[in-house]
Formats: sequence, C-alpha cells, structure tokens
Amino acid sequence: MQKKILVVGGGIGGLATALACGARGMGVQLIEKKPLFSEVGAGIQLSPNVVRLLEGWGLGPGLDALACFPPLLQVRSAESAALLGQLALGARAVQRYGARYATIARADLHQLLLTAVEAQGTTQLMLNNAMLHASQDSNAVQINSTDGHQRRSNVLIGADGLWSNVRDFVRSDAQPTFTGHLAYRAMVPQAGLPQALRSEVVTAWLGPRFHAVQYPVHGGQWLNVVVIVEGPAPDDRAHWDHEATALDLSTHLKEAATPLQDLVAAIKTWRLWPLNGLPPVRGPQELAFGRIALMGDAAHPMLPYLAQGAGMAIEDAASLAESLSTPGLGDVAALEHYAHTRWRRNARVQVRAQRNGEIFHASGVQRWGRDVAMRVLGQRLLDVPWLYAGG
Repeated sequence: MQKKILVVGGGIGGLATALACGARGMGVQLIEKKPLFSEVGAGIQLSPNVVRLLEGWGLGPGLDALACFPPLLQVRSAESAALLGQLALGARAVQRYGARYATIARADLHQLLLTAVEAQGTTQLMLNNAMLHASQDSNAVQINSTDGHQRRSNVLIGADGLWSNVRDFVRSDAQPTFTGHLAYRAMVPQAGLPQALRSEVVTAWLGPRFHAVQYPVHGGQWLNVVVIVEGPAPDDRAHWDHEATALDLSTHLKEAATPLQDLVAAIKTWRLWPLNGLPPVRGPQELAFGRIALMGDAAHPMLPYLAQGAGMAIEDAASLAESLSTPGLGDVAALEHYAHTRWRRNARVQVRAQRNGEIFHASGVQRWGRDVAMRVLGQRLLDVPWLYAGG
C-alpha cells in the first residue's frame, strides 16, 4: 500500500518535503492556511550542502535560470569599509564540496519547488486550510482542519514554521522568545542604484551592535540587503513583516561607513522582521513523537547568522523522505530514525548561528580581536567544511 504523508505548511520546507517524499512513491497531502502560495520579498543563501540536494531533485536548470552564483564572500568593517577577510566561492566551492554556492530570492525558490511538486503529481495541495487538532493511535495520525474534514495518514509532518501549531503535539515547552535583534530587509533593482553600490558578490558588514549583508538575486538584476540591529520588539512580535523606512534604520547606523549609509539611503522601501527563536535542540524527542514529526523552523528555528534556515529545512526534507522509505522501518521507527539523524546537526547549526550573531555585533576589545583574526585567518574562519560537505 502507498504510504500516506500529511504535511502542514506550504513554505519552502513543506514543499521540499512533499517533493522528496513524492519522488520516493509516497502520496502526500499538504495543507496551507494561506489562501495563496506566496513568499515575501527576501533573499536566501544556498550553500553547497543545499544546492547539492536541489540539483539531485532535478532543480539544477531552475536554479541556473533564477539564482546567482557569486564568486566571492567578503567581510568588511561597517565602520571603515575596510576589507577584513574573504572566501572564494564559485569554482572553489564546486571543487571542494561538489556543488555551487547560490543566492536566490525566497519567492523564486518557493515557486521553483511549487512548480516541481505540481509537475510531479503525487501531492494534493489544499490552500486556505489550517490544522485545528491532531491525534494519533497505533495505526494512523488524524487531523481536523478548518475546512471541516478529518484526514488520516501514516505520519504527520509539521512544516508550519516558528509559531507552529503542530509542535504543541510533540512538545509543549517551546514558546518562541524575542532575541533583541531586528532585521530590516529590502530588495532593489540594481539598475536603479549608483554603479558604486551595485554588487555581484556576497558582502557582510560587521559593526558594533549591528551588521548588514548584501548579495545579488533574480539572476543578478536585483540586490538583496538585510541590516540587523539591536532594539526593542514591535508590539506584534509574532508578525514578521512590518513596514519600515530608511529613516527608521538610519538611526541605528550612525557609526556606519559612507558606502553602507549610501546604500541604505538609496533604498526607500524596507520591511522589518523581529527575530524570535528557541533554544538549540536538546535531543531527538524534540523532533518526533510517535507518528508526528517536526522539520525546519517548527523544530529548530535558525537565526540568520549562518544563512542556513532554508538549508536545514531542505536537508530535513531529504532525511525525512529517506527514513520513511527505508525498507523494514515502520512509520514510528522511521520518524525516530529521522530525529536521531538530524537533531545533532541542527543543534550545531543553531549554536553556531547564535555565536556568529554575538561576533558580528561585537564592540570594544572583542571587536578588535575579531577584526585581527579575520585579517589573519579570513578564509579559514569563513569556510565551514563540516556544514558545506553535508550531513
């Protein structure tokens, strides 16, 4: 009998799960609470460990058409604009890790996955439909949803993000907390920027109590810019897409160098995203319980300081599909195998991301030490072999 998978959440993680499970012959039902599949305007970095999986799913040509493949990652002082360190990407990433390093608009990656899922034809997509309750017994898991239907399947996968409803049925001790960091996000056509502000590489600007990252998307035609500062949460911290202006942001960047200030001033429309999180995963029991499993931000929300939020969700999807299709493993055992396979790697990425956030925002003596180390050991510090080689 065909194994039936129920996925809650139609973001990048949910669609990746549907695609990976469908490719292994499973029947998937995916419910999404929004009336339309959509993603907000933001960019994503896809390191070789992720690109390798996407290419293995046949999405290489789609990436070629939509993504950028920057030749270089550079780190600069946000105060002086001086180059602190750099890491060659491009051909070096392919030679060292067997896949490219890509940057892509979140909406482009989401549409690429959605198109592949629809073409595959093994997933039933149900929009404008939210899960209300889940229960399980020795034979199946069942959910009730807002469309009035009850659905039963072999397993339930919670891919519904940081504020997950499915997570309450796996663990009840996880309430996201505000990190004290605010992300200002923007995407702008490069043709509308002064030539000096356009870029084909990934650039990270490190400053006291703030940092910024910029890189090309939409085939290089647009520039994605994220500036993360320290400040109080907005009244609705669970809503991650607030309006903002360059004036709002400029108050945080008084110590920034002229090139970074000029870039911020050239962009008129910004969105504000309060960063919330959970402690790093402590064990496999936080990823699976019986016939219910969590993946992506529902299981292990990633702060954006290692650029692995989407990447870890895509790795989760591949691992779920592999575990659920392993001969001899029952449904519950398969989810246990997935949880044991993934939790340590996810926790390690969470811890490294948190640490990066502290280093990026360092001031005083710690900032001085960071900059000296970056100048001396730049490539060694920026390369992450244990991550990019895959888990």
